[in-house]
Amino acid sequence: MIRSTSLLSSVSRTAAARNGGVDAVSYRTAMRYHAGAVAILSAGTFGDRTGLTATSVCSLSDTPPRLIACVNRSASAHGLIRRTASFGVNLLRAEQAELANVFAGRRGIERDDRFADADGWLSLVTGAPILKSALASLDCELVDEHAHDTHSIFIGEVRAVQQCDGVTPLVYFGGQFCALAPQAD
Repeated sequence: MIRSTSLLSSVSRTAAARNGGVDAVSYRTAMRYHAGAVAILSAGTFGDRTGLTATSVCSLSDTPPRLIACVNRSASAHGLIRRTASFGVNLLRAEQAELANVFAGRRGIERDDRFADADGWLSLVTGAPILKSALASLDCELVDEHAHDTHSIFIGEVRAVQQCDGVTPLVYFGGQFCALAPQAD
């Protein structure tokens, strides 16, 4: 049984009904309840790097290994991903919430300076920045792009993977970063 909650104000519901759709505020509010792994998308090379915190990353296929990353076209990483035709997807550990805040722009640190306080970065195959201490990092070659309204869907073919086992992932839920706790059987 689906239970209705009052996430949406009556004004939002009225506007949505009148316009035949859902307004942006109501949509963002509802999407806060879609838990997502927190990743730093990174691009560029030393001296010309940038990155952003994202939850809009998902697997596309395993043969060939490809993933989807959605990036706002106004983000500094957007143009750099296109220009270098590569990007890193760094899935964060629970204790890396502050790094997620830095790359989300919440600390006023921009572009290459965002990499200064990190635990260390390296490059694997494509040259994209890879976070050494991430739960898992995927080094991707850009193989396709689909532009939609404010965002582009980047399709990356995974060229290399680095991972750490046995650590707790960072997730975004309810408008905040959280640690994912396993349930007992």
